[in-house]
Amino acid sequence: MPRLLLIDDDEALGPPLRAYLARSGFELVHATRPSAGLALLRQGGFDAAILDVMLPEMDGFELCRTIRKESNLPIVMLTARGDVMDRVVGLELGADDYLPKPFEPRELLARIRALLRRRNAGAAPVAHVLRFGTLEID
Repeated sequence: MPRLLLIDDDEALGPPLRAYLARSGFELVHATRPSAGLALLRQGGFDAAILDVMLPEMDGFELCRTIRKESNLPIVMLTARGDVMDRVVGLELGADDYLPKPFEPRELLARIRALLRRRNAGAAPVAHVLRFGTLEID
């Protein structure tokens, strides 16, 4: 079961999103403070992170930058700050996707699935190749 970490100070967002994602086979862990989220990420076991931009302690852009220094974990920015410059900054700092609030949970799920597909496709084992002279069979 893929594990996702939501770092968002909106305590009301976690439970319904957790229930929605669970129906699709995902486990969602919710941290309301960046420091708690970073501590969880450093323990490992997450397949992707969903970050809000407007957070206490540090903003989501700084949080994204911090995560990128330590990991290549897929990151989706999920925030009420949806103007073009905010999206560009988030993506340039290392986010893999950016979804403005209010959002449709089905779209968030589709974006997470796409990120995980791309990540898993790159990690697929190389098929055994048979070579006979100049002929290669994959």
